[in-house]
Amino acid sequence: MARIIVRPHELDLGSPGRRDYHVALEHDSIWGDHLIPLTVMVGPTARPGQGLVCFGSNHGNEYEGPMAIRHLMDDFRLEDVAGRIILVPVLNVAAFRAGTRDSSLDDRVNLNRAFVDGAGRGAGLAGITHRIAAFVRAAIWPHVDVVIDLHAGGQVARFTQCTSFHPIEDPEQSRRIEQTARWFGTPLVITYQNETPGLLPSEAERLGKITIGTELGWGGAVQASGVRYARHGVTAAAIHHGQLRGHIDKIAHHAAGSQRMAEMVDRDCFTVCPFAGHYEPLIECGEIVTKGTVVGRLHDFDRIDLPPWEVKAGVDGIIIAQAWAAPVAQGQHILVTGRLRAFQA
Repeated sequence: MARIIVRPHELDLGSPGRRDYHVALEHDSIWGDHLIPLTVMVGPTARPGQGLVCFGSNHGNEYEGPMAIRHLMDDFRLEDVAGRIILVPVLNVAAFRAGTRDSSLDDRVNLNRAFVDGAGRGAGLAGITHRIAAFVRAAIWPHVDVVIDLHAGGQVARFTQCTSFHPIEDPEQSRRIEQTARWFGTPLVITYQNETPGLLPSEAERLGKITIGTELGWGGAVQASGVRYARHGVTAAAIHHGQLRGHIDKIAHHAAGSQRMAEMVDRDCFTVCPFAGHYEPLIECGEIVTKGTVVGRLHDFDRIDLPPWEVKAGVDGIIIAQAWAAPVAQGQHILVTGRLRAFQA
């Protein structure tokens, strides 16, 4: 089926059937457009304001999401779709083309910091990345109540593979988000601090949507397990929230009862790099540690005779993430330790 090039206002996310689009947003430097791939499937029981959207490549060097969504475009058959499913394998096309976290060939903006007031309109906020955020707000949010934003660590950090969300004040929304997050089967589910401005998941949560993030890989590579978790978790979410007909079984850590819940919502969870150097991990992600455990060493090769600085866990809990590349910058979070807690009933 040919993919149709449309402007955002020409999208049809409501009529029954399947449509494969390229959404055209004007390029900032060449005489042309950035083309965002988007597939929508609408079934017979679709309701206004209800549906599931899944985004890949919010950051341009995180690849499990695009891979998984590409599979889902074939996995989901229109005859099995009850409601509305929107699949966007590459949301940040500018960053994806560059193979970088931010849109480095265009406006150098991080899309996951671009959901701010005036995005796409205000002075200094009209580049392609902010216009992608404006497109999501205007064209996608009104049609969905479930949002899945598939991330990986890129070149920033190596993670214990996990699903993620922020602390949610509404207990029912929180419960439904946690249940949805568990179905991905990852070893870990985390809640994390909600102080960073402009996050796509933060805005979706504030709008009351069932919102799931992930960290499914690292290093700008593709982890097979990460693709599998994403593919399964999105399918489970589509079934459990009434957008897809069918039955699905638990997998991996969810099925085995070995899944853990952790929170990294206070600054003690983050170990900050005090000087630029090279990081040596000593303990793997996913291991249980106590506060003060030496998890790694930070070397300063410009002052080769100094002993390495000990990188210590800030709290009792589990190692969620640590620096992926050996060279690290001053101020970088080179270790994140999460406090373990129980799942909701």
